[in-house]
Amino acid sequence: MKHTFPAFLLLALAVAVLFSVVAAAISFALARWEGVSVPTALSRCGITFAASLTLCLAVFAALDRT
Repeated sequence: MKHTFPAFLLLALAVAVLFSVVAAAISFALARWEGVSVPTALSRCGITFAASLTLCLAVFAALDRT
């Protein structure tokens, strides 16, 4: 069964974005706890968000091909 239904795709995208936001928030908190400045913490937060979202979408793409 191919999962190309729009509702399933939107739900998967929403889960990926929420997971990435949580990972980015944790990254920001850990950076601030480390004592770095806010711009540096935001930079780490953005990098974490982009990396985790890319990883989630790559996994979803790989699962869709099977």
